[in-house]
Amino acid sequence: MVVLREGMCPGLDEDLVRDLRAAGITTVEDVVSSDIEELAQRCTVSYKALFAIRRVLLAQHAAFPVSGADLYEELLSSTAILSTGNPSLDKLLDSGLYTGEITELSGGPGSGKSQVCFGVAVNISYQLKQSVIFIDTTGGLTASRLLQMLQAETSNAEEQACVGGGSVKAVIVDSVSAVIAPLLGGKQNEGMSLMIQVAGVLKTMAKDFNVAALVTNHVTRSVGGEVQPGLGVSWSHIPRTRILLEREERAADLSHSSVRSATLIKSSRRPCHIREEFDLQWWSRPKEESSGKRKRDETGS
Repeated sequence: MVVLREGMCPGLDEDLVRDLRAAGITTVEDVVSSDIEELAQRCTVSYKALFAIRRVLLAQHAAFPVSGADLYEELLSSTAILSTGNPSLDKLLDSGLYTGEITELSGGPGSGKSQVCFGVAVNISYQLKQSVIFIDTTGGLTASRLLQMLQAETSNAEEQACVGGGSVKAVIVDSVSAVIAPLLGGKQNEGMSLMIQVAGVLKTMAKDFNVAALVTNHVTRSVGGEVQPGLGVSWSHIPRTRILLEREERAADLSHSSVRSATLIKSSRRPCHIREEFDLQWWSRPKEESSGKRKRDETGS
């Protein structure tokens, strides 16, 4: 709050400041929110003079008023939606990853978290021609796997060498829990503080630089035996969207099946607990095969 004082603007002299304080008006916020006509009568000053003072104080010390419609238009113009390259995941995410937000993929070993991250990175780099920062915290980044996915996009070696090139639109952290979980194992207060710091950096980076942040998390089991994302309740408020990846139990051979299920467990856009099945091999299929499958799916044949 800004305290009223003599000389802050023309007409605001010592006598008027004293009269305003006697009327219970001590800050700029008080002046702005008061009924000017009533206040003028209580302070024995003209309505016109007090209105002019209020106008100057509002311009100097208050935020410029912006309508909700204008804010919404600004949000739409600054937000980009990045396709993951997989139709099922895009459908679950309401078209893809949103810039300015943190999206989380959680799942156990073999659930496909890293494979999804690889596929998303390749799709954004090659199809969208934007740069991706990939932070590998566990040593699981495999260049040969990324190349295999890229070769599925194009067989042209020159095109493979010229992916990305635009501004950074996505930051992928695989996995964020590998960094944070050890911090929570020592002094609890210290660990929680460091976790919030990491979360703050991710949020600020996503919003200030208008990038989509995609992070992966491990899973734990609740008291009732249900699978849930790790890192606890405090972390659960950080991602805007959370998806749980699991192996598809109906597959005949789970050890070799590439079919996974993705369940939306947190979202501000779509109802939770929506579930989609997808194939991890989608990003590794030659484009001709993928296009043919899409056409068959659309025609139902």
